[in-house]
Amino acid sequence: MIQKYFQKKDRRNFSIAMIWINGGSSMDVENKKGINQILCSLLSRGCKDFENLAFSEYLDSHGAELNLETLEDGTLISLKSLDEYFYKLFPLLDLIINKPSLPYRQFQNVKKSSINTLKKDKENPFNITFEKWRKIVYLKHSYAYNSSGYEEDISKITHDDVLSEYENFKNRNKYLISNNLIIKSKSFDLFSHNISKNKFISNHVDCQNNDQDRNIFNRYVSTHKKSNQIILMLGNQTCPISSHEYLPLKILESHLSYGMSSVLFKLFREKNGLTYEVGVHNPFRIQNSPFLIYLSVSNKNALLAFEILSELWRKLLSSLIVDKEIFLAKIKLESSTLISNQTLDEIFQRKIRFIGYDLGQDFNVLSGISDINSEDILKVTRKYLSKPFLSIYGERKICEEIKKLWIKDF
Repeated sequence: MIQKYFQKKDRRNFSIAMIWINGGSSMDVENKKGINQILCSLLSRGCKDFENLAFSEYLDSHGAELNLETLEDGTLISLKSLDEYFYKLFPLLDLIINKPSLPYRQFQNVKKSSINTLKKDKENPFNITFEKWRKIVYLKHSYAYNSSGYEEDISKITHDDVLSEYENFKNRNKYLISNNLIIKSKSFDLFSHNISKNKFISNHVDCQNNDQDRNIFNRYVSTHKKSNQIILMLGNQTCPISSHEYLPLKILESHLSYGMSSVLFKLFREKNGLTYEVGVHNPFRIQNSPFLIYLSVSNKNALLAFEILSELWRKLLSSLIVDKEIFLAKIKLESSTLISNQTLDEIFQRKIRFIGYDLGQDFNVLSGISDINSEDILKVTRKYLSKPFLSIYGERKICEEIKKLWIKDF
């Protein structure tokens, strides 16, 4: 049976149910990248007793929200409504997972919509830069690929392919969390079919941090476009959220990018007025999480910005962060976590993913934060970030100049 978790009901007058299904885009096979995203979109396009429009109208008439999203590690389904309507709407989750229509006409619509979205994404230089960065960092691992897939793959996916993927989807581990205890009653004992209890296994090999075998040219990629800005992304894969090394990296992220007191803001915006946008990308993953610094800068300031970034990177690998800065970074990280606990949606999204990752709903990323010191951070930084990967976007001439600096500095 599906594993169910419940939260104490408070004064809120709305109910939420979230389901996490292990797998996600990591289950996409070669040449069919994006098939799980298409399947996810198709699930809500009709089910038993509800055609596409009837399904949407039923949700809208009760003021409910239903969201489905395919991520690298799994699929997240969320239903939210007022308490008084929840008992009517909750059975829809069972229907879209176990008895979806998956009609051919809607498949065609979803496929067309997916391709159009991907075409729009190609117009975003940040998306282009990041896509190339993760492809060289993760090679053929599932994290190397866009969860939404690629035009050339999606154009070849057939309706039969999706139906076949659905048979796989039905047998993946599923977890449910809700603040409405009515679903514990026998009349709402949904998902009663047997579900495999095997732990989540990706279709791809485990992600390895094998930078020793990657020379500097294999750690560099560029996209040459006529543009008024240069985009830089510098970083590497690190460790899973379950690792004891993840927390030091989160403290480092806080130190570098949280608020106007952060290193990146003061260095690039306040002190030098160089960048349009700057920050750190470090989302948690069941396998090796990415850690990168990204920035966009005008063409005339690009070389200076890269020199400053290189100097900062070398400093992170060679020097201890002073205790005062570590203390401030911890406060900002804890504050950020408290802010993320202000909405039930965010709390549940985090908890259900932790459950799916086999960490338990009460897993605390910040556990032991007071024990982390600058030596711990330096040790982890040297382990994962000593041989970073660089993706760059912009004018060819400027990219080539930065490449020369990259070779010299890294």
